[in-house]
Amino acid sequence: MEKKKVAIIGVTGYTGSELLRILSNHPLVEVAMVSSESRAGDKVTDVHPFLQGIADLTIQSVDQIDDVELDLVFLALPHGVSMDFVRRFKNKDFKIVDLSGDFRLSSPEVFKKWYNMPHSYAEGFENAVFGMPELFSAEIQKARLVANPGCFPTSAILGAAPLFANQLVDASPLVVDSKTGVTGAGVKSKPVNLYSNVNDNFKAYGIKKHRHTIEIEEKLGGLSKNMPMVQFTPHLLPVDRGILTSIYAKPSSTIDEAKLNDVYREFYANAPFVRLRDEAPSIKDVRGSNYCDIYTTYDERTNMIIVVSVIDNLVKGAAGQAVHNMNLMMGMPENTGLNMVPLKP
Repeated sequence: MEKKKVAIIGVTGYTGSELLRILSNHPLVEVAMVSSESRAGDKVTDVHPFLQGIADLTIQSVDQIDDVELDLVFLALPHGVSMDFVRRFKNKDFKIVDLSGDFRLSSPEVFKKWYNMPHSYAEGFENAVFGMPELFSAEIQKARLVANPGCFPTSAILGAAPLFANQLVDASPLVVDSKTGVTGAGVKSKPVNLYSNVNDNFKAYGIKKHRHTIEIEEKLGGLSKNMPMVQFTPHLLPVDRGILTSIYAKPSSTIDEAKLNDVYREFYANAPFVRLRDEAPSIKDVRGSNYCDIYTTYDERTNMIIVVSVIDNLVKGAAGQAVHNMNLMMGMPENTGLNMVPLKP
């Protein structure tokens, strides 16, 4: 197969650099352009020295995109910024994987409510496909615009999807308790992710109002036809990367451990990046990889189903999932370039 040419718009952030790291070893892709308005003219290695000798590319302005023949573009841009680029590129021949939250939700009205900003390109919602390959592979293969899921929703939706698809739990309340590393806050310095605030510390944030709540509710609701009420609370860990999500749900009918495990094995039988574990996993079990490790159990004493789901927020929660989506959109084997072995310790 001839190599597909791709561009990364927003290469200077964590997600952009992670995309470049993964794609540098992709046998069927050539990174033909990387872009950042603030660093145009610089070398990628001026921003990301770890890529020296691996991706010695010059960063360009996005205005130069017409000079490059492209098959697909990754938008590694902030929420509220990507929408303008999707509108700008709507008549281009290339496909788009958008890693922001601009097209993940059901409508511009829902977006405005949860992101506290107006949406400038409502038409994009008509064509955008939610980019979770384990759930929407067929739709992704035909899509021209894929909305890459958020990192927290990836761990939560994959953890709970078999329960909702098989009508095994009461829709409300679903308790989703997540812990994340500081790279989830982005590369720009903020008081919340300064070393003095993160080191030797642990805190909850976004209580009752985190914008990923609605993303989890909408996608799980689509599986069960009954929108759940999700109690989602994220926490900041003093680590650089990784998400661990614990999910608690009340079964809607009689269930036991064996049935629960059978449901998950059947649901993810053809999912190459979901690993079902016999014991609760840790974030180091998936570090640097595109895996989502899931452990399920049933507590007879409390009559509660407990699910533990772990991912690397920068890979399965962002860049790795984006490359998985690209593979499907480009007609490539879905695991191409993504068989990274987790790093441990």
